[in-house]
Amino acid sequence: MRILMISDVYFPRVNGVSTSIRTFRRELQALGHQVTLIAPSYAAQADDDTDIIRIPSQGVPRDPEDRMMKRSAIDRLLPELKQRNYDIVHIQTPFVAHYAGVHLARELNVPTVETYHTFFEEYLYHYVPLVPRAVMKFFARRFTVSQCNAVDRIVSPSRAMQTALQQYGVKSAIDVLPTGLEANQFRLGNGARFRTRHDIDSNRPTLLYVGRVAHEKNIDFLVHMFKLALASIPNALLLIVGEGPALTHLKELVRQTGVAESVRFIGYLERDTELLDCYQSGDLFVFASRTETQGLVLLEALAQGTPVVSTMHMGTRDVLEHAHGARVVADNIADFSNAAVELLNDGAARARLSMLAPSDAAKWSAREMAERLSRLYAVTIDARRARDVRTERAAATT
Repeated sequence: MRILMISDVYFPRVNGVSTSIRTFRRELQALGHQVTLIAPSYAAQADDDTDIIRIPSQGVPRDPEDRMMKRSAIDRLLPELKQRNYDIVHIQTPFVAHYAGVHLARELNVPTVETYHTFFEEYLYHYVPLVPRAVMKFFARRFTVSQCNAVDRIVSPSRAMQTALQQYGVKSAIDVLPTGLEANQFRLGNGARFRTRHDIDSNRPTLLYVGRVAHEKNIDFLVHMFKLALASIPNALLLIVGEGPALTHLKELVRQTGVAESVRFIGYLERDTELLDCYQSGDLFVFASRTETQGLVLLEALAQGTPVVSTMHMGTRDVLEHAHGARVVADNIADFSNAAVELLNDGAARARLSMLAPSDAAKWSAREMAERLSRLYAVTIDARRARDVRTERAAATT
């Protein structure tokens, strides 16, 4: 099968969408499919694999991490793309990539699939604060419905997101298909090595957050929770691993709340080596995002045997509701802090959760998810061909 993917983000821009695309591409290629990716160029040099087309791009106002592809440069690819005989276009993001992807699919006469990665109604108001939240929610829902109904099929990373899209009024078929974990994510890291490298005492109780450092990730909640936890465990440490637009705000918050000496900010880590060590170094992985459409970092932590303490919203429900290596808590700072303190003080309970955690993650195989995606592609392609045949027959009888 020949698949054309298009996205407004990809590595070296690090986020869940980039990770999802890379995971699916690798696994689809291993299954024998050809997967071309159209993505923005970045100032930083990208260590690309084969069959990635980088598009000249420009900066995005108020968002130094992202780039906006030049639509004209994408359109100029059409003659070359037509020669490749693609079977389907898979759109990964809702900005330039969406509109360019729909146009390319129409010109190539192939169906479109789009993955809905981001819960925009709980996302946009963080970045457009002057507009009332209710207005941004309305805009996000109308924008989402319009885009989703413009493609043949939607991929939702979680059941909760599928339900939300249906409630919005999306008419396109929606399939739930999360991103799985690649086999190397189960290769155990070395937590002692990470602690030594970052001068963290081997016995220091350590809470860990990994992910984009963004406002919608609700990291403020974790900081306030951690302040309460310090009252019971004064030598505890909170590691915040990642980068993003909320970094300056969070550094000021930890200063204002008086916990700066007990919070360590660490930037992006190489996924296949130091990040695995980082997960292993934590006594607990803590998470409180309300906007996740899946929550890959939860799976990554569980795969490394790091017990999770988390609230459960949207896509995290699919990961956590049957997990044995996690403690699900109420969306309440005191309750969350009490659960974290209890586990930090109970080594036997942590050990039980740690032993069970990898089996929770093992249910999310990247290869199985890629096989399901390839079947979804085939169904979508067959449906388009059947529709085209019906259209041709109807035209012939008029």
